[in-house]
Amino acid sequence: MGFEYEVGDIVKLKKPHPCGSPEWEILRVGADFRLKCVGCGHQVMLPRRQVEKSTKGLRKNTEKN
Repeated sequence: MGFEYEVGDIVKLKKPHPCGSPEWEILRVGADFRLKCVGCGHQVMLPRRQVEKSTKGLRKNTEKN
């Protein structure tokens, strides 16, 4: 189920954020991911393994510069 994660993509996680949005924008990719909640803008850092394990879906960023 290997997803190809890139900065700017929207990832849908299994559990929603307390604000109700299950979607997060990827701001940083590496051993840790920095994610920003699409609903409220809250930012978190999560280990790569945890993000890969809880990903339900991935929407690629179509705005390539």
